[in-house]
Amino acid sequence: MKKVLFSVALALLVSGVSMAQEKQKQVSVKPAAGTTEQAAATTLKAENLNFKTEVHDFGTVEEGPTADFEFSFTNTGKEPILLQNVHASCGCTTPSYSKDPVLPGKTGIVKASYNTSGRPGPFTKSITVATNAGTKVLTIKGTVEKAPTSSVPENNSMIKTN
Repeated sequence: MKKVLFSVALALLVSGVSMAQEKQKQVSVKPAAGTTEQAAATTLKAENLNFKTEVHDFGTVEEGPTADFEFSFTNTGKEPILLQNVHASCGCTTPSYSKDPVLPGKTGIVKASYNTSGRPGPFTKSITVATNAGTKVLTIKGTVEKAPTSSVPENNSMIKTN
C-alpha cells in the first residue's frame, strides 16, 4: 500500500514540475520585433510621469481633521499613461487619483488624505503609484499636534439634586 501511495505522489510531483516548466516557457515568449507591445515597452518610462513634487511636508497640523494634499503630474511621454493602482503604506492614509488615461502633455492628480484623529506625533507615509509607465513612490510627512482637552472643566463634585 505504501508503494502505491508513493508511486502516485511521485507521478503527481513529476507532472506538476513539467506543467510549471511549460508555463514558464509560455511566459518568457517575447513579442516579434516591430510590434506595438515592444514599442510601448521602449517608449513608456516612469520618468514620463513628471510630478511637481514627490514629497509633501504638512509641517504641524491639528489633530482631528484630515490633512489633504494633491500631487499633480504631467505626462511628458508620447503615449497615454494609465494609473493602474495607487495604495498607501497604511490604513490611515487614503489615496484617490485620476481614473482616465492621462494624454501626452496633460496633467493628472494623486490625492493623499491623512487621518490625524488619534494620531498625535510625527508621521511619514508613502503612496505607491503603479502605472503602465512604471512605479513612483510619493511621500507625505508632518507632525500632528495633540488636540487640546475640553475647555469645559470636569464636574468632580458629588452634588445631589432633588
